[in-house]
Amino acid sequence: MSKRIVKVYPIFERLWHWMQMALIVILLLTGFSLNGQLGLVPFGPAVVFHTLAAGLLLMLWIFATFWLFTTGTWKQFIPRIEGMIETARFYALGVFRGEKHPYRKLYLRKHNPLQAATYFGLKWVIFPVIWVSGLFYLTYTLWEGGESAGVWIVVVANIHVLAGYVVACFVVVHVYLLTVGQGFRHHVRPMLTGYEEVDLTTEQEAYLEANEPDRLKPRGVPAQ
Repeated sequence: MSKRIVKVYPIFERLWHWMQMALIVILLLTGFSLNGQLGLVPFGPAVVFHTLAAGLLLMLWIFATFWLFTTGTWKQFIPRIEGMIETARFYALGVFRGEKHPYRKLYLRKHNPLQAATYFGLKWVIFPVIWVSGLFYLTYTLWEGGESAGVWIVVVANIHVLAGYVVACFVVVHVYLLTVGQGFRHHVRPMLTGYEEVDLTTEQEAYLEANEPDRLKPRGVPAQ
């Protein structure tokens, strides 16, 4: 293995990340305003912006899911037990003791075990719950005449809000973790430039140098 600075985040992945972040922030602010917990946005505009942001995010996710599977990037989000305990211990204790992160980033495995498990749960459990409950909520007028509709709308609303709280907690923890270890700039920079230092096998390094040299930074050149 050799450490090289490689473009591991293509332009689409970076755009997807920042667009998703902006839309989730809008959804949280408008959602909490609709729920009566924030007064930042009046009810009427909050409904419009919340619905619009939800629709844009859903379209982004459909496109991103297609991209994930056609490029094989979905494999990055498959969680593994190996290294999970060590990584969890690092975030719980090691980071406060100045210990080195136990996970070595690989070219084909850029997420550590805890990240992969978290993203897997969000992408394949929490977000689908939000989409389905949100669509039922939005189309309530189409099924409000059904039996026990009054009960079901309460169930749907609570599931939607609970899933929203889970996403809000993820955002808070995600931002906090950007400040630990090597600092905020170090963690955010790869999602701006696309480049990050990872471990390459001899074969991977030779392939990139021969076929995709623009993805490799020359040795000694920083990632900025």
